[in-house]
Amino acid sequence: MGIEEYGGGQQTQSDVLVVTTNDVPGFHVKQVVGEVFGLTVRSRHLGSQIGAGLKSMIGGELRGLTKTLVQTRNQAMERLVEQARARGANAVLMFRFDVTEAADVGTEVCAYGTAVVLEPAG
Repeated sequence: MGIEEYGGGQQTQSDVLVVTTNDVPGFHVKQVVGEVFGLTVRSRHLGSQIGAGLKSMIGGELRGLTKTLVQTRNQAMERLVEQARARGANAVLMFRFDVTEAADVGTEVCAYGTAVVLEPAG
């Protein structure tokens, strides 16, 4: 599996900066837009469930599930960025993921943070 299949995060050309920190060096918060989130729920593919069950008996990484979770997190993050952009923000501070099981049918992934308008300090 290549890095593009199990890596994630923001695209470098995005007009909305997403960071896990409370501030961004060299910038100050001009306006707090408010909480934003991106949510997605994914069901597990039957083939990957069977493979994961077999793999769990002998140990090792569950690559199919890893790939699915990366895709799910990336989709949640894209939705968060879309919401921030639509509300006039150019950054999201204190970005986090929350992952839970959704009624035994899949995995719910929520990306959330605080949408703000940043401007250069000075």
